[in-house]
Amino acid sequence: MSAARRPLVVRIRNWVGDVVLGLPALRLIESHGYELHIVARGKWAPTLLAAYPWPVCVQGASLRDKVQQLRELRRHCQQVDPGFARRENALLLPVSFSSALEMRLAGLRAVGVAKEGRSLLLQRAVPWARSGHELERYWDVACRFLRVQQAPPRNIDLQVLPAQVTEARQLLQAQGIDGAFVMICPFAAGRAATVDKADKKWPAFGEFTRLAGPALGLPLVVYPGPGEHAAARQHYPDAHMIDGANLATYLALLQQAALVVANDTGPAHIAAAVGRPVVSVLGPTDAARWAPWGPGVHVLQRPPRPGPTDWPGTDEALALAQRLLAGAG
Repeated sequence: MSAARRPLVVRIRNWVGDVVLGLPALRLIESHGYELHIVARGKWAPTLLAAYPWPVCVQGASLRDKVQQLRELRRHCQQVDPGFARRENALLLPVSFSSALEMRLAGLRAVGVAKEGRSLLLQRAVPWARSGHELERYWDVACRFLRVQQAPPRNIDLQVLPAQVTEARQLLQAQGIDGAFVMICPFAAGRAATVDKADKKWPAFGEFTRLAGPALGLPLVVYPGPGEHAAARQHYPDAHMIDGANLATYLALLQQAALVVANDTGPAHIAAAVGRPVVSVLGPTDAARWAPWGPGVHVLQRPPRPGPTDWPGTDEALALAQRLLAGAG
């Protein structure tokens, strides 16, 4: 059995941003001779990871379905590698009890962090880093699985398929955009990881969009996700709205933007991961842990203070965007 054929079942996280931040960890494991078999909760995961050679299994809704899927995957891996059942053969990036239970019921020997009282369900429980960026935490789990020490990369370098790039260019041309443009990402699912579960959406995004076109001298583009089209038309009429809700297209559009201005949201992590300059407008989010990762990320956030979130102003965002575009030019 060659090292390149050591299958490993890897359960990834449930949100786009977390999966993007976990990519360096996955690549590190792959570089040590493992053949990754990805297990995901989100139906969008195969699209997000389409440029990678890893098969992606989307979990069913019930515990029974999830365990059955994992058992079938275990049998497949045993056919590829007769020694699969005798070694640590699964890795958990989620920290939930349920994800460890699913692995145990499926007969997999999983490695994961010691949280949520799940250590007895794991083949090996490793510490969960108490501080640091979320990417560094996932990276640390991978290093502990491999029993190596190595610094994480500065760039995530998310891969995009050429066909996606071609489709994005055609969509932009249909809007009359052949050159540079600014991508806005004004939507954000979920709430901040704060006690009061504060809103992560920048209240001034509508005003920024109204002023940014003339101030920056470039067209603005918005690509709404599922159920966001009406809000995009109502609140961001000054941006070119490209119809659709395809994550593959979103990846390619973000990759081609001259600048991305975003809330604390998955597309911000994607934009940074494909190497674009990003203005990350944050309110209650802990930037040290959750900001997009990469040298092109510029966090715009006011210092925390008691009371309601003190968000950055439109003038601050415009000034930063102008500096970044001037530097790129």
